[in-house]
Amino acid sequence: MEISINFLKQLAFDVYNRVHPLLGTKEASKELERGAGGDISMHLDIVAENIVIEKLENINADILLISEETGETYIGNKQEALKNKIKLIVDPIDGSNNAVRGVPYSSISIALAIGERISDISKAVVLDLDTRDIYWAEKERGAYLNDNKITVSNNDISRKCIIEINVSKKNLLNQLNKYISIVKKFHNLRVMGSTALTLCQVARGSMDAFMNLRESNRLVDVAAGFLILKESGGFFFSKEGLDINNKLSIDLKFPFIASNAILEPFFKKELSLLSLNG
Repeated sequence: MEISINFLKQLAFDVYNRVHPLLGTKEASKELERGAGGDISMHLDIVAENIVIEKLENINADILLISEETGETYIGNKQEALKNKIKLIVDPIDGSNNAVRGVPYSSISIALAIGERISDISKAVVLDLDTRDIYWAEKERGAYLNDNKITVSNNDISRKCIIEINVSKKNLLNQLNKYISIVKKFHNLRVMGSTALTLCQVARGSMDAFMNLRESNRLVDVAAGFLILKESGGFFFSKEGLDINNKLSIDLKFPFIASNAILEPFFKKELSLLSLNG
C-alpha cells in the first residue's frame, strides 16, 4: 500500500474545508475530554481528527495512526499495519488555542513514516488553516510552499535575525537566563503558538531559527515540520546540539532547536559553552 503526497495534501484540504468556518467560534472552543497528547480536546480538534480517520478508512488503509487526540490507533488490519510499518503522525489542529479564539496562526500537521524512527518520516504536509497555504515535502525531493520550492534563509548572527522561542511558564525567568547569551544576539523574538507552522516559517526563510525549550513538546507537533525543514536545507537538533532520531510514539516528548544552515554552528558552539559552564 502506498499513500501518495497528493492524498496527504487532499486530506489536509478536507480538514480545512470542514474546520475553517469554525475558527474563532464558540462551537469550536467547546471543551471535551483530555486527549492522548495531554491537552484538553476541543470540539475543533475532534472534528478534524474524525475527518482524518474517515478518509483513511475510505481507502482501506492498514496503518498506525499516531494522533494528538486518540493516541495510537490501528486503522484497518493491525497485523498488516505492523508488517508494512506505515505510520501517519497527525496533529489535527496545531495551535488549537489560537484557532478557537480566532488568532490567525494554526495548522494541520500530517507526516507519513515507513519505519520506527523520526528519520523514517518520508512525506509531510502542514496546511495553514487561515491562509490555506500548504507546505509539503518528500524525502530527498525538496520542500515546497504551494507550488514553489522553498529554502531556509542565509542570514548569519550579524544580520537582523528573527527567532521564535517557546518556553514553559514554570521557572520562566531561569530558563530565559540560561540561554540569554544566545537570545540576546537575535534582533527580534516571536511567540506564535503553532510549532508546525513555525518550523515551516523557518523552512521558507521568514524566520531564521526556532528554540522550543519545552520538555512537553510532542512528536505530533513536529513530525511534519521536521521533514519540511530538513528538505529546505535547515537543521534540527537537541539542546545538547545532537541529532534527534527517537522512536516514533505518542509518548515521545522533547525540546529542540531548528535553524538555517548558517546559524547551526553558532547554536552548537553556544550550547557547548553552556554545557561546559553547567
